[in-house]
Amino acid sequence: MLDLTAIRSTLSEIYDLTPSAELADSMKDIYARMDRVISPADWMIYAPYVKAINQLKKERNAVVLAHNYMTPEIYHGISDFVGDSLALAIEATKTEADVIVQCGVHFMAETSKILSPEKTVLMPDMDAGCSLAESITAEGVAEMRVKYPGAPVVSYVNTTAEVKAASDICCTSANAVQIVNAMEADTVIMTPDQYLAQNVANESTKKVVFWPGSCIVHELYTAEDLRAYREHEPEVKIIAHPECTPEVVAEADFTGSTSGIVKWVHDNKPAKAMLVTECSMASNISDELPEVEFAKPCNMCPYMKKITLEKILWVLHTMENQVEVDAEVADKARLSVQKMIDLSRELGL
Repeated sequence: MLDLTAIRSTLSEIYDLTPSAELADSMKDIYARMDRVISPADWMIYAPYVKAINQLKKERNAVVLAHNYMTPEIYHGISDFVGDSLALAIEATKTEADVIVQCGVHFMAETSKILSPEKTVLMPDMDAGCSLAESITAEGVAEMRVKYPGAPVVSYVNTTAEVKAASDICCTSANAVQIVNAMEADTVIMTPDQYLAQNVANESTKKVVFWPGSCIVHELYTAEDLRAYREHEPEVKIIAHPECTPEVVAEADFTGSTSGIVKWVHDNKPAKAMLVTECSMASNISDELPEVEFAKPCNMCPYMKKITLEKILWVLHTMENQVEVDAEVADKARLSVQKMIDLSRELGL
């Protein structure tokens, strides 16, 4: 557990973190990326941290990878790459930076380390876990193999290194249907998200069996809520993530991964959109799409919100919270991820 009082005291002795209208104004080009969702008063507070972090990145030869669920001051203020978990891990392999600061949850930092073992991967808060990733273990994968002998295991990238290592291949929410259909067996095991698996089964020719895990954010949405909102706002376009229940997906106008959601909204520019996913998504793309009015259902991920500018500055300053993965586990996990990447390329995804 981080001692935030001690962290604030130490940082304030080294960096000028006093809110400043003058500094905020001098960084108005950065603020313009988020001024629809961040107030000028809040920007005065964030600006000194953004300045300090961006300077430290140069000194450390570091990059910040920010998931789509990060808050706007992180997403727009300090990130070098933004996207879903796998896209960020792939970007980590391309960068010439020595240090990666993973602004997301712990399994994402593990994936970056697996694909870039030579780089230093920093996690701003080691307690930023994931209900979905933590719902299954390698032992759970073994149980499924016993129950369905011969069935290949397709595990979502939202899993720990140990689970990836115990699986045959990984998938993302964007390529899950195609990866499952490409398996040679008639029955395919999917872990750990039961709703992603059920949504894949509705589109697949395979028998899909699954582990009963779920995301605490996406499972909160209900079909009844969406029908009620559409009755009140008939013109709204509902865009859902496939970690939602099949009943919610059935109510949506479009279903896709976080990157797919962003692309759909950019391509279609609906007058009003409801993003049925973690609520920072709408905040992060609203400044890019002033013509779109975003409805505000807000189910927040408490784990993602553990990542703050303060903690990012701290780990860059101290180089603490380095993420390590056992070499044998990493080798097996890397194989599962690489199989997915290679198969996706073969399928033209």
